[in-house]
Amino acid sequence: MLDAVRVSGHTCGMNVQNQIKRTLSQPDAIKYVAGLLKVNKFVSRRELADFLCERFNFYDARKQAQREGCIKALRELESACHYTLPIARGKTGTNTPKRLQEAVADPTGVPDKAGEVCGLELIQVSREAQMRIWNEMMIREHPRGHGPLVGRQIRYLINSEHGWLGALGFAAPALKLAERDRWIGWDVEQRRAYLHTVVNMSRFLIRPSVHCANLASRLLSMAAKRLPDDFEERYKYRPWLIESFVDRAYFPGTCYQAANWIRVGCTKGRGRQDRFRQAAETTKDIYVYPIEKDFRSKLGLAVDAGRSILDPADGLESETWAEKEFGGAPLGDARLSKRLVKAADAKADEPWRAFCGVAQGDWAAVKGYYRLIDAPDESAVTMANILRPHRERTMRRMQGQKTVLCIQDGSDLNYNSLAECEGLGEIGSNQTGAISRGLHLHSTLAVASNGLPLGVLHAQCIAPESRSPKEDRYRYAIPIEEKKTFIWIEHHRDMVTAASEMPHTRLIDVCDREADFFELFEEQRRTPSVDLLIRANYNRKVIEEPFKLFEAVRTAPVQSRVCVPIPRQSARPKQSKQEARSKRPSRIADMTVRYMRIQLSPPSYFAGKSPIDIWVIHAVEDNPPPNTEAVEWFLLTTVCYAVH
Repeated sequence: MLDAVRVSGHTCGMNVQNQIKRTLSQPDAIKYVAGLLKVNKFVSRRELADFLCERFNFYDARKQAQREGCIKALRELESACHYTLPIARGKTGTNTPKRLQEAVADPTGVPDKAGEVCGLELIQVSREAQMRIWNEMMIREHPRGHGPLVGRQIRYLINSEHGWLGALGFAAPALKLAERDRWIGWDVEQRRAYLHTVVNMSRFLIRPSVHCANLASRLLSMAAKRLPDDFEERYKYRPWLIESFVDRAYFPGTCYQAANWIRVGCTKGRGRQDRFRQAAETTKDIYVYPIEKDFRSKLGLAVDAGRSILDPADGLESETWAEKEFGGAPLGDARLSKRLVKAADAKADEPWRAFCGVAQGDWAAVKGYYRLIDAPDESAVTMANILRPHRERTMRRMQGQKTVLCIQDGSDLNYNSLAECEGLGEIGSNQTGAISRGLHLHSTLAVASNGLPLGVLHAQCIAPESRSPKEDRYRYAIPIEEKKTFIWIEHHRDMVTAASEMPHTRLIDVCDREADFFELFEEQRRTPSVDLLIRANYNRKVIEEPFKLFEAVRTAPVQSRVCVPIPRQSARPKQSKQEARSKRPSRIADMTVRYMRIQLSPPSYFAGKSPIDIWVIHAVEDNPPPNTEAVEWFLLTTVCYAVH
C-alpha cells in the first residue's frame, strides 16, 4: 500500500507540482512516519525530511530535495496530533539582510523619456555585492521594504549609464486568489498541481528621484521578456504566468495596462499569512501577464474556461445560451439563479410576450418568476447582479476584437398606467403639465467594428427626480455628480475599467448629442484609455473666421466619400413634446466627409481648465431625394486613425 503512496508523490519534471502535504496526509503515510518516529530512528526534523524526500521522491526539477516543503508539511501534521516530531533546533545566525554602509547614490542626468535612457538594462542579482545594492534600495525606498520574499526567487537591478534606477523582485505566487483563480478557470486540484507555474512580481521599484515618462511600462515589458529564460535556467522549468498587485491608493496601474498586462480583479485585503481572515491589508488590483498564451490548454482546461477569449457566437446555442449568459448570477440563493436561467430561456423564444403568456399555463413558474423580480430592494436581486455573468461573457467576446464600439444611450420607460407601482420617477410632462411616471434606462451596448453585437456591457435604471423648488443654485454651479448627465461619465468610467482587462482591444465610447458636454471630454483626457465619438450638439465658437464650429468644418477640404445606409422611418404625428415626423423610405446616402482639428475651449465656469485638442468630422449627403432633408452629421472624436 505504501508503494501506491510513494507513486502519488512522484512527478515528471515540474509539469505537475509535488503534492507533499497531500502525500504525507494519506493514512498509510501517517502510519509509516509515526512508526519511524516511534523507534526514534531520527534525531532531527531535517534528517527525517531528507529521508522522506528520498522515500517519496520529493525532488524538484533541479533534482534537489524539497526539504523545507516536507518539514512544513510534517509540522502541520504534528499540529493535527498525528505524531510528535523531534524537538526543533534553534536557528543560528541572524535574519538581518546584507546591506551597504550608506544609501545607493542617486542617478544623474536621467532624461524625461524612457526611449532616451542610455544603457537601460536588467541585471540579475547573483553576487553578494549586487544583493547588498538591491536590499539597500528596497529597505530605504520601497514602501514594503526588502521582503522577505518566499519560494523560488529572481531579483533584478535596473541599471543605466545614469546610475541605478530601481529594482525588481519575483517570488512565489499567492496561494489562493479568488479573482485570479476565477480568471484562469482552474479548480482546487489544478491549482495545487500547477500553482508553481505562476510567478509573483513581489517588488517593483523605480526610485523616487527618477522621473521618466514611460519608463515603468518599458521595464515591465523587459522583465516579462527576460524572466522566463532566467527562471528556467535557475529552476529548470518555465513559468506560464506572472501576477502582481497594485495598490490603487498610490498607483493607478497605467504602466501595467501600457505593457499589456491584464487586470483581472482585486484582492480581499488578506495577506499570505492571514490565517484568521482579519483582512488587515489594503485591497489591491490584480494584474496578470500570460507568458505562455496557451497556458489554459496546458492545464487541460476547456476552450472557454475561466475568462478566456470568446468568439462572438461561442456559447449562444439555443440549448445552452441561457445557462452560459445568466448561470451563477450572485442573487443570494442558488435557487434564484436557476430560476433566472429558466426565465431567460423561456423568454428567448417570445421576448415580446409577458411571462405569464410565455409560461403557457405553468402557474408555478409564473409565481416563481414574479417572486424573483419582486425581491426587496435590499436583496441581492439587482440589475447589476442579474447581468454579471452576461457582462463577463460580453467582455470575453470584446477581448477577441481589435476595436469595440461601446454605444451608450438612454431610454425612458413609461409606467404611467401603473398607478400602484412604487419607486417610479418623473420622466417628463405633457403640454398641460401632467407628469409622466416611469424609469430611465441607461445602457452600454458593445458592438464589433463590423456591427455585430457582443452584449450589454453595463445598464442602470434610475427613477429621475424633478428639480426641487428650494434649489436656488445656477445650473453651472451644481456639481456634475448631481446632474443627470453624470450617468454618461459613470458609463465611461465603467468602460475604462473594462479596458484595463483587455489591453489588446481598443474601446470607443459612442454617444449621442446629450453627451456633448465639456466634463465628459475632460474625463477622457484624465483617463485616455477609452476614446470618444460624440455627435455634436453645440455650434461652438472658434478663434478663426467664420468663428463658428459648424460653418468652419463645412468649408474644410473634402477628405473622403462614403455610402451610408439610411433605414426607413415611419410617420409619427405630433405627440406631447415630440414633433411630428414624416414617413421616409430606406435609401443609400452618398456622403461627403470633411474634418479638421480644433481646440475645445472650456465653458466659463471651467475657466481654469486648458482647452482640449479634438477632431471634428462633418458628413453631409450630397444629393438627397426630392423633398427630403439631407443627412448631416457633426461628430467630435478623440480617435486619431479615423481621420488619417
